[in-house]
Amino acid sequence: MKYRVRHVTTYTYAQPVDLASHMLHLWPRVLPGQAVLSAAVSATPMPSRHSEAADHFGNRVGWMFLDAPHETFQVTVDARVEVGFPAPPSAADTPPWEEVAAQARAGGAGAWQAAEFAFDSPMAPADPGARDFAARSFPPGRPILAGLLDLTGRIWRDFTFRPGVTTIHTPIARVLAQRAGVCQDFTHLMLSGLRSLGLPSRYVSGYLRTRPPPGGAARRGADQSHAWVGAWLGARHGWVDLDPTNNIVVRDEHVVLAWGRDYGDISPIRGVLLGGGAHTVAVGVDLEPI
Repeated sequence: MKYRVRHVTTYTYAQPVDLASHMLHLWPRVLPGQAVLSAAVSATPMPSRHSEAADHFGNRVGWMFLDAPHETFQVTVDARVEVGFPAPPSAADTPPWEEVAAQARAGGAGAWQAAEFAFDSPMAPADPGARDFAARSFPPGRPILAGLLDLTGRIWRDFTFRPGVTTIHTPIARVLAQRAGVCQDFTHLMLSGLRSLGLPSRYVSGYLRTRPPPGGAARRGADQSHAWVGAWLGARHGWVDLDPTNNIVVRDEHVVLAWGRDYGDISPIRGVLLGGGAHTVAVGVDLEPI
């Protein structure tokens, strides 16, 4: 499936910003199953300096520096991407989850890149409630993918998608208590639970198809930046991405931007400002088939 991505973020400041430095994770990744046909990131006002590199996780990251006073800052992503991630293996063919956790603990060839995602992180810390919630999907000997699919479905059924009741800093315990939140909350909850069992999992950011195909169900969280979970199935099968907000395996409705331990590693735009005062932000995302 080929898509056009258009993502516009506009900051409006109460007072002029004199100096600003921004870090951006906004370029789609080149992956098996995802070809980036074109990608451009532009800003208004134009930055005085701009550089790009790869971060620790292999994501493309950019830095923009503005040294002229400005009262608004707008960043636009325009890209064309072709996606078609392979179907995961049959759940019954994947190893028991305890074996995957043991592989991650042992590290070595085939596991060392996954092992770093088995640890707590600042925005997906160890949480007893998340551990207990996840553990119900992983009885002894259960195949890893069967447990992952069960956990993904339980989050989708048990939690209400409700924008405005959380922020990106809302603790996992509160999300569990109110049983409501948005995609970032459900992703951090699932990461915390999986990692408590020793299962490597990573935070994936990107986009979700804005409008479903004819006859398809509307997806939750489709008009903003989206987030979901990448889970490791062991050295033989590698990674699979699961969207707990919509209870689907990532195949051809998502575009991957970046991955890291949690949102803090790969927030789309992060800045340090001199001046500006209070500000508002408006975000619009379209992921349309072409």
